[in-house]
Amino acid sequence: MSLEPVQVMSGQVAELPKVAPSSNGDSGGSWEGKREFDKDHLGLTAKPKPPKPENAVTVAVSSRVLFRTEREQKVFEQKGVEEYLRYQIEHENEPFAPGPAFPFVKALEAVNARLRELYPQSEELFDIVLVTYNHAHVGIRLINTINHHNLFIERFCMTGGSSPIGYLKAWQTNLYLSADANKVREALTEGIAAATMFMPEKMTEVSESQLRVAFDGDAVLFSDESERIFKAHGLDKFFEHEKENEDRLLDHGPLKGFLEALGKLQKKFYAKGQRLDCPIRTYLVTARSAASSGIRALKTLRAWGLEIDEALFLAGAPKGPMLEKIRPHIYFDDQMFHVEGAAEMGTVAAHVPYGIAQKHNSKHNTSAGK
Repeated sequence: MSLEPVQVMSGQVAELPKVAPSSNGDSGGSWEGKREFDKDHLGLTAKPKPPKPENAVTVAVSSRVLFRTEREQKVFEQKGVEEYLRYQIEHENEPFAPGPAFPFVKALEAVNARLRELYPQSEELFDIVLVTYNHAHVGIRLINTINHHNLFIERFCMTGGSSPIGYLKAWQTNLYLSADANKVREALTEGIAAATMFMPEKMTEVSESQLRVAFDGDAVLFSDESERIFKAHGLDKFFEHEKENEDRLLDHGPLKGFLEALGKLQKKFYAKGQRLDCPIRTYLVTARSAASSGIRALKTLRAWGLEIDEALFLAGAPKGPMLEKIRPHIYFDDQMFHVEGAAEMGTVAAHVPYGIAQKHNSKHNTSAGK
C-alpha cells in the first residue's frame, strides 16, 4: 500500500468516531461563573479565552489534515489559484468534512474541558492553531466549518502561499501536523516537532474520554544514534552497542519535547488524585527487544523525568496489530514501512521524516531499534 498525504486509499470518506464534548461552551453549564470566560455586551457567558502561547501546549494543524480538502486541492492543481479562490468563495457555506487530525483535535479539547474543571484559572492547556497556505478569502469557509463542527479554534495563520515556519516559531509551537512533507522537514530543521499526516482507508474507533498518543522510539523520541549502528553494521553490532552503552543516555529526538509537554499536563491530573482517571495516556511502541536493547530506552526516559504509561517492545514484530488494540488518536514513526502498516489496521499514523532511516525508507525496510 502506498500512502499519499490526506488521501483515502479506497476513495471513500472514512467515518470518524465521536469524541467527548469540546471546550467551546458545550459543557458551559458546569463552568458558570469561572473567570476564564469572557462576558459579551449582554453579560452572557461566552467562549473561554485562548491561553497565552507561553503558557500553552500549542498544536498547529494545517487545514488539509484537520479537514478533507481533496476536491479543492484538485481544483487548485488543475485550474490554478484564481479558479481555486472562486470555487472556495462559491462554496463557503458548505463545511469541509473531518480529516485525519480531527479526532486528535477533538480529544485535545476534551482534555481542556477536564483541565478547566480542575484549574479554572490556569492557562496550561492545549492551544490549537489552524495553519493554512490559503488566501484570507478562504478564511470564511474555514470559520464556518469550525463553527459547524463545534470546534474551539480562535487562532488562525493564513499565509497566502508563504511558508508558515516563522509563524510557528512565534506561536512557540509544540507540535506541527501537516500534509506537506517539505514543510514538515523545514519545521524539524528549525527545531519544531512535526509530522506528516495520512488518512487511512479505514478509521478505528477511538476513545471519547482519553487522549491516546503513541510514539516510536529511535529517531522519534530518541536520536537515531542506535539506528545508525544497525544500518551500518547489522543487528549483532546493534545489540553489542546497546549493551556497552546501557548506562549512557540516548540523545533526544524530535518528538521528545511534545512527550514532555504531555507529561506536564498529566501531572496536573495526578496532583488532583486522578492518575487512574487521567484523560491523557502515552505509549512507546518500538521494535526494540526488551532484554537486549530496551533497558537503555527506559533508563533514558527515567533520567529525563518522563513517564510513559505503556511500553511495548515488539522485537521486530509488526506494529499494526498492537496499535489496533491501543487505538491511539495519533501514532508517530520515522519509517513509512510502519506508518503504512499502522494505516492498514485503521490507525491514524504520522510520519516523522528524521534521521538515517530517511535514506532507506521503503516498504521493504526493516529496523532493529525503532
